[in-house]
Amino acid sequence: MITTIAKRLVTVVPTLIGVVIVTFLLTRVLPGDPAVYFAGPAATPDSIAEVRKSLGLDRPLPEQFGRYISDLAHGNLGNSLSTGQPVVAEIRSRLPASAELTLFGLILSLVIAVPLGILAAIKQGSWIDHTCRVVATAGVSLPVFFTGLLLVYVFYFRLGWSPAPIGRLDAFASAPPTITGFYVIDSLVTGDFETFRAAFGQLLLPGATLAIFSLAPIARMTRASMLAVLASDFVRTARASGLANSTVILTYAFRNAMLPVITTLGMVFSFLLGANVLVEKVFAWPGIGSYAVEALIASDFAPVQGFVLAMAILYVALNLVIDILYGLIDPRVRLEG
Repeated sequence: MITTIAKRLVTVVPTLIGVVIVTFLLTRVLPGDPAVYFAGPAATPDSIAEVRKSLGLDRPLPEQFGRYISDLAHGNLGNSLSTGQPVVAEIRSRLPASAELTLFGLILSLVIAVPLGILAAIKQGSWIDHTCRVVATAGVSLPVFFTGLLLVYVFYFRLGWSPAPIGRLDAFASAPPTITGFYVIDSLVTGDFETFRAAFGQLLLPGATLAIFSLAPIARMTRASMLAVLASDFVRTARASGLANSTVILTYAFRNAMLPVITTLGMVFSFLLGANVLVEKVFAWPGIGSYAVEALIASDFAPVQGFVLAMAILYVALNLVIDILYGLIDPRVRLEG
C-alpha cells in the first residue's frame, strides 16, 4: 500500500506543474486589465502606467512567471489587490466554510442516495425503483443555482421555516471558538448549542442544494452496480447456502458493488467543489468560491491563481484517498499496485 501511495504521489508532480503554468497563462489572457480597474475610471494613461509598473505587469511574461514560481516556492501566493490581504491567509480563513458546506452536502446525499440505490436494485420495477429514477433525472436536470433559489423561495420566503440566506450565521449569533473551522462541529465541542442551532439552520438549505445536485449520479451508480452484483454467481451461491437476505445484500453484494460507487463519489466531490461557487453566491456563503468570483470580476490575479491551485491540491488529495479506499476494500488493488 505504501508503494502504491508513493507511485501516485510521483505522478502528481507533473499535474501540479501543469496546473501552475496553465493558471498563470490564463489569468494573463483573460479580458480586463487590473491596472485600469485599480487606477479608477478617471485615471489618466500615465497613472495607469504607474499602477501597471507597481504591480509588475510591465515586465516580460517569463520574468513575471519566474517571480511567481519563486513566491510559490516560499509558500507565498501573493496579496489580493482588492482586500490587501495575503492570499494564503484569505484561503485559510475561507476554506473551512467551503469544506463544511461541501462535506455536509455530500454526506446528506450519501445518506439518501445509497439506501435508495440499494432498494431500487433489490425491488427492480417497484415504486421505489421508479422513485430512484425520478430523483436521478430531477437531480441532473435542475441547475444548482436554480435549485438553491427555489429552496430559498419555498422554505424561507413562502413558509418561513428557514433562516435568511445571509452566510454561516444569522445576525444574532457569534462564531464559536476556532477548533476545526467547522461551525457545526466547533459549537458542539464547546457545548454552545445555541450557536449550533444557528449554524445548522444556515447550513441546511445550501447543503440540501448540493445534496440534490449529487444525489443523481450516486443513486444511479449504486443501483446499476448492485444490479450487476446481484446477478453474479457468488450471490446466487450465498442465497442457496441459506444465508439471511440482509447478510447476502450488505456483506456480499454491497461490498463488491462499492468500488464503482467510490469512483462516482470522487467525481461527485470534485463537481461539488465547482458547484460551490454558485451555491455560495446564492446563499452569501463566505467560502473560497465566492472569493474567487469576486477576484475574477476585479481582474485580481493572485486570488484566482491561489483558488485554482488549492482546488488542484484538493483533487489530488481526493484521488489519493480513493486509491487508499480501493486497497482497503479490494485486496487485489494492493497486489496490482
